[in-house]
Amino acid sequence: MTAYETLSRKFKRLHALQEAAGVLSWDMSTVMPSGGAEARTEQLATLSVVCHELLTDPALEGLFEEAAGDGRGLSDWQQANLKEMRRRWMHATALESDLVEAHAKACKRCEMVWRDARPKADFAAVLPSLTEVLRLTREVSAAKAERLGCSLYDALLDEYEPGGASARIDAVFADLADFLPGFLEAVLTRQQDRPAALPLAGPFPKDRQEALGRRLMAAVGFDFDHGRLDVSLHPFCGGVPDDVRITTRYDEDDFMTALMGVLHETGHAMYERGLPADWRLQPVGEARGMAMHESQSLMIEMQACRSAEFIAFLAPLARDAFGGTGPAWEADNLQRHYNRVEPGFIRVDADEVTYPAHVILRYRLEKAMIEGTMEPEALPAAWNEGLRDLLGVTPPDDRLGCLQDIHWYDGAWGYFPTYTLGAMTAAQLFAAAKKARPEIPEALSRGDFAPLMGWLREQVHGAASSASGEAILERATGEPLNPEIFKAHLKARYLA
Repeated sequence: MTAYETLSRKFKRLHALQEAAGVLSWDMSTVMPSGGAEARTEQLATLSVVCHELLTDPALEGLFEEAAGDGRGLSDWQQANLKEMRRRWMHATALESDLVEAHAKACKRCEMVWRDARPKADFAAVLPSLTEVLRLTREVSAAKAERLGCSLYDALLDEYEPGGASARIDAVFADLADFLPGFLEAVLTRQQDRPAALPLAGPFPKDRQEALGRRLMAAVGFDFDHGRLDVSLHPFCGGVPDDVRITTRYDEDDFMTALMGVLHETGHAMYERGLPADWRLQPVGEARGMAMHESQSLMIEMQACRSAEFIAFLAPLARDAFGGTGPAWEADNLQRHYNRVEPGFIRVDADEVTYPAHVILRYRLEKAMIEGTMEPEALPAAWNEGLRDLLGVTPPDDRLGCLQDIHWYDGAWGYFPTYTLGAMTAAQLFAAAKKARPEIPEALSRGDFAPLMGWLREQVHGAASSASGEAILERATGEPLNPEIFKAHLKARYLA
């Protein structure tokens, strides 16, 4: 075998182990009994160490050198695959196995403490675990920054957004932070001048919410032979491309939040399912970073499923599902509900206008903690102050504040900015999709996602990691990321 073929076989084995760990993590978050936490932590930590040892095999360095010398005989996809292999190897060889194991165990233990502390609003209970996670994350960050030749924060960001730079994010987020307060005020004023949304009388039984969610998942194109829908404390999309696992949470007083959450996660799932089958278990066959991944979930939830066209399709289905009658169940009233803007405490429940403020807050806080300018004991006060400055609201307790997200407690640092980068990317892609295929809006009014999904398969999903996210976006839309397109979308939807 050539050096490239040897590397390809090694990374195929590595990816299979990582997929197994992903399914175990899904099980831990959904159906595993609490008594299995310690055993599962050991299993996942062991898999992390085995994967790390595969990635840090001393033989790989020579194989990379040999494969680089044979690069002219590789196809474009093979060259992109080799580049992705090397990037992951660089990350892994920056860390000692003992640090990988300690970090993995600390994160899983902290996550389980968080699951108990969050409903009790007990930040003090999770603080020691979070402090340990942060200490080890800083060690990881320092080691990777030295290896990659970048800043502490960018070393973590590169895991989620390859090639991403905090300097660019700082500029984009500063611009958004300047834009949002005045825009939010204008939207709230405009909203007050319009008829208030008529209330939708509940309760909304969980089984009916689930049935409606499944109906809409199928409309988007979700294949239940290759995935499933379950319940977890924090909604997410996990599993593997051929077995995608979606979770949500239900509130019988409000069907709208869970429904849009299901559609959001379905967008993630459709991206995973659309990745090229010929490159399964290879780095180049994976999704191109979390900003692109988030763009695909927001493409479905925000761009498509909160449009007037789709809500016209949804209204009679929702009315039939919950036995609704009267004008409250008409499409225009549902649209007022779904596009209502109101500053709130919870990121995952936030509207499209205020959501970026939640992300900007988290980005600034996690960057400060990684860089050592803030310690975790200061997090609750800094969180409350930051949310008050950005949105004018202050959480009454830490359950609605710094305990609401799982990310930091399970070790996902450097991840948060990809949410808003994804929202901007989604707006740009959707505008380009409608320009290329003008039939998309009318098709959505019939619950037909085929034109939109067909375009996304060609322009985004099928590209996987064969190019940078910026290159994929520019190829699909004709320009690099342009925040003005996102602003224009917000203005058109909320002020027109």
